[in-house]
Amino acid sequence: MIPIAKPQIGEEEKKAVLEVLDSGTIAQGPCVKAFEEKFARMCGVKYAIATTSGTTALHVALLAHGIGPGDEVITSPFTFIASANSVLYTGAKPVFVDIDPYTFNIDAKNIEAAITEHTMAIMPVHLFGLPCDMVPLIELAEKYNLVIIEDACQAHGAEYKDKRVGSFGTGAFSFYPTKNITSGEGGMITTNAPIIDEKCRVIRQHGMRKRYYHDELGYNFRMTDIQAAIGIEQLKKLERFNEIRQANAKFLSTHLKGVVVPTVPEGCKHVYNLYTVRVPSGKRDALRIYLQERGVGSEVYYPVPIHRQTFYMKDLGYKQSFSETERAAQELLSLPVHPALSSADLEAIVATINEFMAG
Repeated sequence: MIPIAKPQIGEEEKKAVLEVLDSGTIAQGPCVKAFEEKFARMCGVKYAIATTSGTTALHVALLAHGIGPGDEVITSPFTFIASANSVLYTGAKPVFVDIDPYTFNIDAKNIEAAITEHTMAIMPVHLFGLPCDMVPLIELAEKYNLVIIEDACQAHGAEYKDKRVGSFGTGAFSFYPTKNITSGEGGMITTNAPIIDEKCRVIRQHGMRKRYYHDELGYNFRMTDIQAAIGIEQLKKLERFNEIRQANAKFLSTHLKGVVVPTVPEGCKHVYNLYTVRVPSGKRDALRIYLQERGVGSEVYYPVPIHRQTFYMKDLGYKQSFSETERAAQELLSLPVHPALSSADLEAIVATINEFMAG
């Protein structure tokens, strides 16, 4: 079976973990600090704050900007549900706008009409590893005095106009095993604002600035040194991993027939956390079964948009319809693109899809 994703864990990561275990400092410690510093440099920002997951990174980032009950955050309905749920965790309301049909990212043209007196932030999601079109988002944020919280959980090392994602506002990243680099679980917040850096660190650790003195409500969202040790070694490999993903994506885009391959707008560096094609004419689900039967993994991201999830419709009363989002949910299929793929794997993926689409 050619898997849809495969974490690349080597001897360097194993050695780093054993060193942490031998050190006696297993919880948040010097490895977390080092990982934060190295990740900040990678993103081109002053500060990075490690957390337990990408979800908690988003949650803490929102709280650090003072977002809470009565506020609204504009985001995409076509993403993993954690993006919107992190807004709910603060007591605020996610407000959805439709996506661009080519990039599958939030369509900037739809945002201004959704802004109200309650809007506090825009949360663009750099979906599948492709950066959002940030210039119009920054212009809207400046015009309406809004915060930008970048959901970069799938976009480690991606660039927009030669600038790394996570550096346009306050960024949030995930280190789940399917991401471009992993620490098993874990997340990271990025920012250039010292006040946001300090606020995130307080929220992450039970509201403490001084040990056992709790100034505000906080959480236990700390990363361990074990995870950070893995993350440091993975970060060393990020550029190589991304280059392999890009080469694999180029091969697929060059040779696949009958499907719409990913669009990469000028000025964007796509890092292909997922390689996602559009399968026309209602053939997507049949193609997925065909691939599965022939040993090729694939996945539908995401079969049910957030605004169509039972909890959002039944309990929260979401009733909107977003045509491009709902079309994408019916037609998109993600294929293996990870660094562990061999030339034979890539050829098998292409041959299997082309055979089905020609049938």
